[in-house]
Amino acid sequence: MRVFGVDCGTEVTGFGIVDSSQGERDVPLQFRAMGAIRLSKKQSLPVRLDQVFCELTAELVRWHPDVVAIEEVFYSVNAKSALKLGQVRGVALLAAERQGIPLAEYAPLKIKSSVVGYGLAKKEQVQFMVARLLGLAQLPEPSDAADALAIAICHIHTAQTLALQGAGR
Repeated sequence: MRVFGVDCGTEVTGFGIVDSSQGERDVPLQFRAMGAIRLSKKQSLPVRLDQVFCELTAELVRWHPDVVAIEEVFYSVNAKSALKLGQVRGVALLAAERQGIPLAEYAPLKIKSSVVGYGLAKKEQVQFMVARLLGLAQLPEPSDAADALAIAICHIHTAQTLALQGAGR
């Protein structure tokens, strides 16, 4: 199974690709790629959204994932920031849909719990555990790409757990 994780952001949208054999917990996760789409605040919002759509679409075509995993909407004190983030997230969902790739969404607490074992883990803890789980020699940078890898890992762990539960019935 190849999972394409996306961490949406209004300045940087990270992505990461992780492979695993579905249902087999002893098979190591395999890092494939990561990257970041950097958006200029000087550009208008429509131009930035088009950039996210085009670059994500190109990466989806390049990597042919089995599923796209993305973080669910979280509540923010700043409504304007939450709205902009939601627009970027909508474009990411559209890119996956246009490619006909199934989507999975995970809450931030679930992602951190799945990767670190603690739902309120700090960014540095997530980066450390992502590097460890994927056997990377250094911490994944930028943190947005590390978060995208964490989202992909969360999906793989969830799929493996569901497969094991189904096998036990």
